[in-house]
Amino acid sequence: MRVQGFAGYKAGMTHVIMIDDWPNSPTEGEEIAVPVTVLDAPPLYVAAVRAYAATPDGYKCLTEAWAELPEELEMDRVFTVPKDGTAGDLDEIEELVDEGVVDEIRVIVATQPKKAGVPKKKPDVMEYRIGGRDVRERFEYAVEILGEEIRASDVFEEGEIVDVSGITKGKGFQGVVKRWGVTIQDRKAQRKQKGRHVGSIGPITPSRVRWTVPMAGQMGYHQRTEHNKRILKIGENGEEVTPKGGFVNYGVVRGDYILIHGTVPGPKKRLIRLRPAVRPPKNAPKGAPEILYISRTSQQGVRPKASEEDILEQLGGTASA
Repeated sequence: MRVQGFAGYKAGMTHVIMIDDWPNSPTEGEEIAVPVTVLDAPPLYVAAVRAYAATPDGYKCLTEAWAELPEELEMDRVFTVPKDGTAGDLDEIEELVDEGVVDEIRVIVATQPKKAGVPKKKPDVMEYRIGGRDVRERFEYAVEILGEEIRASDVFEEGEIVDVSGITKGKGFQGVVKRWGVTIQDRKAQRKQKGRHVGSIGPITPSRVRWTVPMAGQMGYHQRTEHNKRILKIGENGEEVTPKGGFVNYGVVRGDYILIHGTVPGPKKRLIRLRPAVRPPKNAPKGAPEILYISRTSQQGVRPKASEEDILEQLGGTASA
């Protein structure tokens, strides 16, 4: 029984040294260095519970119950919310659950950017499903966490495979060469715009431009989902992953964090949403990986590599004479 998603803010990247536990890997059982993305993941505040019923046109919201929101959350920056909460509506939802009308239980959660390193006050509000087979148990769990905070460790486990969603880096209005990889025309071809255009946008018939023709336009700043990313570590002390001097263009991770193997969409400070993988690989390793070292070398320009003393200090040993 858990919430089917979490969200955090992209802080930056570093690398770790870990034992490769991927089955049938050429380096299985050996030490490998892998790039990781650090997400600043302060707890989410559970603001409301919603009940849904299945209809021929999809799920329909029946009713919802709100908790009393703390002032420091500043939810009114997003939309108008009940001032005193509507927790009394939980009785109505419970009656609908007992009648068998409810098919889906979801919660409305809000991020707390003030606890992260992002310069914003407005929380990001989203809705997540409560996992589980029995509607009654899902409702009881939703009531239990209503008005409380949930942490990343309450939703995911170390070593779990997840899907990552975010808004990619915006690149503005671009031409067809950069946007679609169109070949630049040679010197004997028509040289308007230095050959940085398509040779033809279509035949005489049909007398229209097809959607498959490369055209200039907006590039980047699109929502994208990357499948099958692995969570390597979930921690509560940001000092374990913050490099000396902090992440460039972000700062210091003060609280909870998530380490994800590889990259995620978007620039630093952007909201990143996680969900359980919809199609995880069958041979994915089970359990948390063994991480030996997390690089915290300064990213403020060119710096020497981590010394032997720094590495041994993280490993819990002492430098050799």
